[in-house]
Amino acid sequence: MPSSVETLEFQAETRQLLRLVIHSIYSNKDIFLRELISNASDALDKLRLESLTGSLAEVDTSNLHISLKVDRGARTLTVRDNGIGMTRDDLVELIGTIAKSGTAALLEKIKESKDAATTESLIGQFGVGFYSAFMVADKVTVRTRRAGTDSGTQWESDGEGTYTIHAADDLPVGTSVTLHLKAADSEDGLADYLSEPKIRQIVKRYSDFIRWPIRMATDRTDADGETTTDLDTLNSMKALWARPRAEVSEAEYNEFYQQISHDWLPPAETIHMRAEGTFEYEALLFIPGQAPFDLYSRESKSGVQLYVKRVFIMDDCEALMPNYLRFVKGVVDAHDLSLNVSRELLQHDRQIQGVRRRLVKKVLGALKDMQSKDTDRYTKVWAQFGRALKEGLLEDTDNTEALLELVSATSTHDPEKTTTLREYVERMKDGQDTIYYLTGETRAMVENSPHMEAFAAKGYEVLILTDPIDEVWVDQVPAFDGHRLQSIAKGQVDLDESADGEKEGGADKSQREQDFAALLPWLTTTLSDHVKQVRLSSRLTTSAACIVGDTHDVTPTLEKMYRAMGQQMPIVKRILELNPTHPLITALRTAHHVDAEAPMLTEIAELIYGSALLAEGGDLPDPARFTRLLTDHLTRTL
Repeated sequence: MPSSVETLEFQAETRQLLRLVIHSIYSNKDIFLRELISNASDALDKLRLESLTGSLAEVDTSNLHISLKVDRGARTLTVRDNGIGMTRDDLVELIGTIAKSGTAALLEKIKESKDAATTESLIGQFGVGFYSAFMVADKVTVRTRRAGTDSGTQWESDGEGTYTIHAADDLPVGTSVTLHLKAADSEDGLADYLSEPKIRQIVKRYSDFIRWPIRMATDRTDADGETTTDLDTLNSMKALWARPRAEVSEAEYNEFYQQISHDWLPPAETIHMRAEGTFEYEALLFIPGQAPFDLYSRESKSGVQLYVKRVFIMDDCEALMPNYLRFVKGVVDAHDLSLNVSRELLQHDRQIQGVRRRLVKKVLGALKDMQSKDTDRYTKVWAQFGRALKEGLLEDTDNTEALLELVSATSTHDPEKTTTLREYVERMKDGQDTIYYLTGETRAMVENSPHMEAFAAKGYEVLILTDPIDEVWVDQVPAFDGHRLQSIAKGQVDLDESADGEKEGGADKSQREQDFAALLPWLTTTLSDHVKQVRLSSRLTTSAACIVGDTHDVTPTLEKMYRAMGQQMPIVKRILELNPTHPLITALRTAHHVDAEAPMLTEIAELIYGSALLAEGGDLPDPARFTRLLTDHLTRTL
């Protein structure tokens, strides 16, 4: 060892921090190679910049690269770059001391934190990823020479509290980091990092899009037993998001989408964007053409891939994309984040939240453009992801208007095509200021519902909403473009009002109320176990009766959904509406007038209520009793 070797001791706090990095911080030991390659890439970037703008214009930058070298005999793995390199002072500043200030405060936070992800993010803030090498190595040797200088330096440590540093001659410009590897240990998460397939796997996962080539010498034996050594480039360097859109072909976009999504179809839409300013990032997002099989399962993962300066950080970064856009695939490459940023830290980062807002607006804007310019393509996308997008009406109040513009639904206007809310409003009748809808399990059930009768007769369009989530969002959204959304199965519906606001048939309505003045209270009392009120209806034309809810009542379908999820729901009594012109109802009124105490009238009342319940797809409270009463009354008529 040269006489000029200095042995220096880490500070006590730094030793504690180093011990944490080596033994406790990183749950995935593979990332040591990601860290070293990222550092090498930064060194190449700095040399390229200095050659263009600084005092190193004479330096040859025509073959900048990163090389990996395996020596099985010595059990070493070397990561080398021909970048800017370091001086002795740089080594002491950047590697010899983990953190010049704040180390004590950092250690205190780590001790307080019981979350491994949070701890890792704290470490990442101090840029000590280099020390992850000690997770897999007994000793690390750094040999480096700064571009523009004549002498080099060697730094070496076993990570136990001291390091040595001395001058080294005849070093090329750049930096090499040699890891004297520990033996593979599957129980401790230590893979065989001398294995070529393992190295290729790590590079492919974390560093595939690094802009500089990552090369490794590979021995190959031909059929004649002769061995040759080839220099393979392990990474693709094809970070499509970093290239101008005009330079990327549709085939390249499709290939990249299929690579990250495992979808064999091309995407329905590609979104390529770049943001500059206080927080720089590039994004390449895809709206798929078909929904994955697990889109609505609890195990479905949401979010896009996060990179930092082309280095892979994590899959499914939920902080960058809301759950209702979980079908969006793609990449966001941020320039100003730590490589070791955690999911928890991302959730609370103001700049990340700003990126998220811009990404959401970009996706919703792309969908709106598709809706206006390519209706057929949008219809297919909505069929695949409309249910998920409607979840946004419950989760994302900032974008309610944009999401409502995207809503597409079937309606009574056209038996084949869907309609948007905007198109519905444009077709509304003169004097109509309400958007009418009816929810149900199927289109057929909704179309045949008694609630539809008066609307069909008078030519009012009604939206037919059959997604389970429709039961929820329509109650959360008060209006669209100033027009209130109203269920035709809730509240009072009066279609007898003319365009000038005058009531039509006012005298007839008043007379009917007088005619039924005795029957309605009697029915309300008789059916009090099931309904809270019986009243005359203006929404029926052919059916005898229907059941409606008050304006803010929970619908029966939603009530079933909550109970299926194990939530206890109070029993909600609804309203029975009668058609005053139906022969059954007029006959009941006459019979009640003749003998209000007749036992048969109570049975008829139960049959009317049960029939109305069945007509809307409801469940009878006592099916056996209903069947017996119906059979008895049918028998008497024969």
